[in-house]
Amino acid sequence: MKQKTILVVEDELPILTGLFDLLEVDGYRVVKALDGNEALRKYRVETPDLILLDIMIPEKSGYDVCREIRAGDPVTPILILTAKGQEIDKVVGLELGADDYIVKPFGTDELLARIRAAFRRVNARTKKKREDKTPISFGKVEIDPRTLTGRRGKKTFPVTLREIELLRFMVEREGEAIHRFDFLDDIWGMSYEGTTRTLDQHIAQLRKKIEDKPENPRHIVTVHGVGYRFSSDETRPPGNRLISVVSDR
Repeated sequence: MKQKTILVVEDELPILTGLFDLLEVDGYRVVKALDGNEALRKYRVETPDLILLDIMIPEKSGYDVCREIRAGDPVTPILILTAKGQEIDKVVGLELGADDYIVKPFGTDELLARIRAAFRRVNARTKKKREDKTPISFGKVEIDPRTLTGRRGKKTFPVTLREIELLRFMVEREGEAIHRFDFLDDIWGMSYEGTTRTLDQHIAQLRKKIEDKPENPRHIVTVHGVGYRFSSDETRPPGNRLISVVSDR
């Protein structure tokens, strides 16, 4: 099996050295970058299988690096490292196409679990051919996976591959109360309780795009103690009988 390459972008040398040693011992080939410009150069030359990306780095921020990579590469997993742990950092990173975020300080077992899950997810996506390009349509919403864009009425917005995966998963199970861990198993490829907050962040961003009133959602409804339920009919009060949805099936 080909050794996987991880690009680690971190400007704090003690952390960078620790990550290098940890990942190398775990069997990965590690490429290091200390700033945003170097990160993009190493990305182009090394074509890594996964990127660990700190946000607060010199030259170009992690946000800028993520944005530039995602402009031409929607597949390579990007895991954001953030010391702040603030809501806005996580939201911006996910909005730019990052797959997950890890708040410093973090445990080594957690980090390795997230990395392995990201690789399992990529393999599962390839195996199941999850890059389905058929449009998703419900209510006033139309999503085009080919251009990674969506439209709600006259409003257009960008969508990420992860958001498309989440929507397909929910559309195919319309009306079901889908457990959080079912999302994690299918979309993230792992049963790891700590990542439920990542799911919630993605759902929050989806609601901002597809709902008239994200604070009072009609399509993606929270099922307390369980997870979420999807409805294609935005006029339907939650709990009523559901109608069919146009999807890839």
